[in-house]
Amino acid sequence: MPFILGDAAPIAELGIAAQIHGDGNMVIAKSVRQQAILATYRETFPIRTPGAIQPHGVLVAIDPATLTITQVSQNIQLVLGYAPFALLGKPLKILLSKTQLLQLTACLDTDFEHVNPLKLQFQLQGKMQYFDGIVHQTDAAIILELEPTASAATVEFISFHRLVKGSLNRMQQVAGLQNFLTLVSAEIRKLTGFDRVMVYRFDHDHAGIVEAESKTDALSPYLGLHFPAIDIPPAARELFQDSPLRLIPNIDYAPVPLIGHDDEQPPLDMSRSLLRQASPCHLEYLRNMGVASTMIIPLIKDQQLWGLIACHHQTPKMVSYEIRSACEFLGQVMCLELSSKVNQTQLNYQVKLQQLQATLIETIVQSDDLTSALVKPDDRLLSLVGAQGAAVCLDQEVTLLGTTPNPAEIRELLLWLTVQAESNLFYTDTLAEQYAPAAAYQSIASGVLFLQISQVRHYAILWFRPEVIQTVQWAGEPQAAMVTDATGAMALSPRKSFEIWQETVHHASLPWKTEEIASALELRSSLVGIVLNRADELAELNTELTRSNQELDSFAYAASHDLQEPLRGIHNYATFVLQDYEDAIDDAGIERLQTIVRLTQRMDSLINALLRFSRLGQAALECKPVDLDRILDRVIRLMQVNRCDMNFEVRRPAALATAQCAPVLVEELFSNLISNALKYNDQATKWVEIGIQPPCVIEEQPAATIYYVRDNGIGIRERHQNKIFQLFKRLHGQKKYGGGTGAGLTIAKKIVERHGGKLWLESTYGQGSTFYFTLGQ
Repeated sequence: MPFILGDAAPIAELGIAAQIHGDGNMVIAKSVRQQAILATYRETFPIRTPGAIQPHGVLVAIDPATLTITQVSQNIQLVLGYAPFALLGKPLKILLSKTQLLQLTACLDTDFEHVNPLKLQFQLQGKMQYFDGIVHQTDAAIILELEPTASAATVEFISFHRLVKGSLNRMQQVAGLQNFLTLVSAEIRKLTGFDRVMVYRFDHDHAGIVEAESKTDALSPYLGLHFPAIDIPPAARELFQDSPLRLIPNIDYAPVPLIGHDDEQPPLDMSRSLLRQASPCHLEYLRNMGVASTMIIPLIKDQQLWGLIACHHQTPKMVSYEIRSACEFLGQVMCLELSSKVNQTQLNYQVKLQQLQATLIETIVQSDDLTSALVKPDDRLLSLVGAQGAAVCLDQEVTLLGTTPNPAEIRELLLWLTVQAESNLFYTDTLAEQYAPAAAYQSIASGVLFLQISQVRHYAILWFRPEVIQTVQWAGEPQAAMVTDATGAMALSPRKSFEIWQETVHHASLPWKTEEIASALELRSSLVGIVLNRADELAELNTELTRSNQELDSFAYAASHDLQEPLRGIHNYATFVLQDYEDAIDDAGIERLQTIVRLTQRMDSLINALLRFSRLGQAALECKPVDLDRILDRVIRLMQVNRCDMNFEVRRPAALATAQCAPVLVEELFSNLISNALKYNDQATKWVEIGIQPPCVIEEQPAATIYYVRDNGIGIRERHQNKIFQLFKRLHGQKKYGGGTGAGLTIAKKIVERHGGKLWLESTYGQGSTFYFTLGQ
C-alpha cells in the first residue's frame, strides 16, 4: 500500500470505529477521537518541499524571468560533469545547447503534458548520454528533471497507442464495477511487470479498502483488506490530488540534496516533481511490507481523490517514462470509465426509487386518507429508501410498519430528532452513539432516517435499519501504528506487521445512500405540495359550505315562517268543520278530518323545530358568565311538572359551576338531552345523572371542561350512533316512545358547536347512554 506518512508526530490515543459502506463493504470510520487526531495532525516531514530528490535523476530549478539556474541537485556533477556551484546564477544556456534551449523555451508557451518528455543528449567523457527531460512550472520556478534513458528516439503516437490499445478495448468491454477494477489491476501489472498491483479505494472517512488485486502467486493476498485513514494522512492525500504519478525505484536510496537554496528564498515547491524525496516514514512502512520499489497512480473521480493504483515490487525496479505515461493515461481513462460505471449503477437505483415514488404519490393523490396511502402496501414506503421498518407520524397518531421500536420509544426518539434535524432531515447509521436510549433497540434500529414534513402539524416519517454485525479483516492491527515516545506521549509510527487482524464490528447499520436521501427529500416535497393543495381546496370548500349553510339557514327560516300561516289555516278550517258540521258528516268523514288536524299539528311541530334550528345559524351568539346549576334547576322543575305521571330520579354528583355561554341556548341543550334520557327509557325506575368530568385535552385543543348527561335507558346500537344527530332522523316508529320530530339532538349538537365545543356519546344497547359535551374553553 502507498502509506505516505511524516516523521513520528505526538497525537492522542487513536480511537477506531467501524461502519458499512453503501455498496455493502465494511469500511472503518473515524471515531470522535480519531477525527480530532486527523484534524490536528501536522506533517513534520515537508513532503512538498523536502529539499532533496531520489538519485535516479537530476533536478535543475530555473528562474522563469531570467532563465538563470537557481538550484541544482548535488549529483549533477556525477551525472552531467558540471560542478553545482559553477552552474548557480548562470544562464541556462551554459547547460543546454542552443537547440535544446529553444526546445525548452517552446515548452513554456505550450501544454507541458503534451510536450514531455524532451529528448535531451549530453556529451559525457566522449560518449553521448541520452535523457528524458520532464518540465513543469511552479509560481516561483521552472523545474527541469533529467532521467537517463537508453534511446534518443521520441515515442510516437503510434507506438504509444500500441502500448495501450489492447488495454483500452478490454476496459471498455468489461461489464460490472468489480470486474472492471480487477481488469485494470491486471492490465497495469502486465504493462509494468510489478509483482503486485492493487486498486485501493478511499471511503467517505478516508479509510481504505483493496477493491482489486493482481499479483504473483508467491505473495499473500491483500484483496478485501482494510486500512485506517491515518495510514495516508490528509497532507499525503492532498499531494496525490495534485500529482499525476509517483515512482520510487529503490526505497533504500540515499537522498540527494538540492544546492542553491538560502534562508532568504522560500523552499522549492516540489509537489509535482517526479524525483521528489519520499518521507522516511513512508519508506520504513514499505520496508515493513517487504516492498523494495513502488509506483502510485492517483485516481481522480469528479475532481476528488477516489483512490489509488498501487504497484509494489520485491526488488528495485525502474519504469521508463514512456511506460509510466501509458499507465498514467490508463489511470485517467479508468477514472472516466469508473464514473460511467458507478454513475450507471447509481442511476439504475435512482430510476427504481423514482418509479416507486411515482406510484406512491399517485396513490396519495387519489386517496382521502394520507396514512393509509403511505402504509398500504407497506413495502413501497420501505423500499423507497431501502429500510426494514418505518413509522408514519401524523398529528399524535403513530402508525408502524415493518420492524421498528415500540410506539413509546418512537415518541421519545421523535422529540430528540426534531431538535437534531437540519432542513427537516436527519440520518445516521450509528444511532446509539448519538442517542444513548437507542442502545436498547439497536438490533432493529441502528440506523434511522428522519423526514419532517410539517413541524406545526407534527407530520413526520422515520425509517429504520437494523444493526449489521460483520467481521472486518485488517492489514495488521489498526492501532499498531501508535507507539509511546520518550516522553510517554502517543506517537505515530509505521506499522511493522501486516498479518491479517480481525475485528468484529457492532452498533452500525448499512449507511443511507445519496440516492435514498434524495428520494426521501423528493417525497417530502411532493407531500408538502399535496397537503398545500388540499388545504387550498378545503379552504375554498369551507368558504363555499359556509355560504351555502347561510343560504340554507335563511331559506329554512323563510320557508318555515311562511309555511306556518297556510298550515294554521288548514288546521283551523278542519277544526271549524268538525265543530260546525259534525251532525252532517258521517263517521268516515269525521275520521278523515281528525287525521288532517293531527297531521297539521305534527307539521307545525316539524316547522317549529326547523325554525329553531335555522335561527341557531343566524342569530349572533351572546355569551356571558352563567351559573349552570340554576339553569339545570329550571329544566328539572319543568320536567317534573310536564312528566308528573312518570317515576324518575335525577342525580347530581357535583355542582356544574359557572360557564361562559348563551344561557337560553344552553337551557335548551340540557332540556333536549334530559328529555331524551327520560323518553327513551323503558325501566321501571328511570334515572338521569348530570355531572362534570375533570378538564382534559380534546384533539389537541386546550384543556376543556366536559359535562355529561347519563341515563339507564334503552341505549343505542353502535351502527346507529352516527345517525342520531341527523335532522329529523328517528330510529323508532312515529308513535313509539312518545313520538317526536327527531330534531332534538340535531339542535343540541348545533348549540354545542356554536359555542366552539364538541358533542359525542358512549352507549351500550339495553343498558343506557352517556352524552358528553364541551362549551369551548
